[in-house]
Amino acid sequence: MTSTYSTVRTLLVGGALAAGACAASAQWKPTHPINLIVPWAAGGSTDQVTRVTAAEMEKALGQTIVIVNQPGASGSIGTRSALEAAKDGYTWTAGAAQDLGTYETLGSLKTRITDWNIFLTVANIQVIGVNPNTPYQTARQLIDAMKAQPGKISVATAGVTSAGHNAMDLIAKATGVKYKDVSYDGGNPAVVAAVAGEADLTTQLAVEQADMIRGKRLRPLATVSDKPLELEGYGTIPPLSNTLPGFSAPANYFGIFIPKGVPDEVVKTVEKIWAENVSKSEAIKKYAASRGALFAPSYGDAAQKAVFPAVQANAWMLFENGKTKVSPDTVGIPKP
Repeated sequence: MTSTYSTVRTLLVGGALAAGACAASAQWKPTHPINLIVPWAAGGSTDQVTRVTAAEMEKALGQTIVIVNQPGASGSIGTRSALEAAKDGYTWTAGAAQDLGTYETLGSLKTRITDWNIFLTVANIQVIGVNPNTPYQTARQLIDAMKAQPGKISVATAGVTSAGHNAMDLIAKATGVKYKDVSYDGGNPAVVAAVAGEADLTTQLAVEQADMIRGKRLRPLATVSDKPLELEGYGTIPPLSNTLPGFSAPANYFGIFIPKGVPDEVVKTVEKIWAENVSKSEAIKKYAASRGALFAPSYGDAAQKAVFPAVQANAWMLFENGKTKVSPDTVGIPKP
């Protein structure tokens, strides 16, 4: 990864360890399996990192964590299940914090990022990956084609709040292009659709495209960022800022979310596990390195602060594109 990413990682891990030193000594000993709802399809970015993290947590908790895939409505259906479950600490959810923070603006679920205890694991980066049968060899060629054929070139994403949709909207805002959106119930189905030729390209996360890029079944044109990406087994994917000077995008953090209102000992125990186990996990580090993600564990106030720029940017972009039910500033998200 780049030196910028390394700096972010150091700050976040350092913050997590410092907070861990202050965590209460109360220990929660779960007496039966914990349900961890992944509100997206199996195989996608959320599913991947959540399964790796759950396996690490099981060792520390001494209890099984059952992954339940419950996709639909851009992640809000599974998130609702966790929010409405008994506040006993036995039902969690997972995903991208920027999605969790925008459900209320979309009118899909009345909840805000501050309603949750968030435990971050990695930051992900979106990539423009085209089907190899398309003629596009560079980001410039693709953007020029989109300008020449407004609304004709199809982009597979995981739905309106997903990282892929967010990335394509950022590109559209920066260039004025129009595209044909094709939505699926998760990042993995969206990537498979681009590979199969159901769509011309996808702008989903690198972690979801990595195997297809290495297998030459997708051609990566650029990261949707101002930073290049070193993908193990492939090489360097250049940043979109090379094509669009000044282009940037906030970090897209993923993790596990526990609704507030659960017993305090549950939260303190998970905080302790984050400080002592997750922040040092070789398994999660290996996952991040092999999939093109940033290992960036944090929790508590540090995590809330880290995710808010992406929540803010996503909410206001959705609003400006006419996709929200209410203005973000009416639900605690001021304009950046």
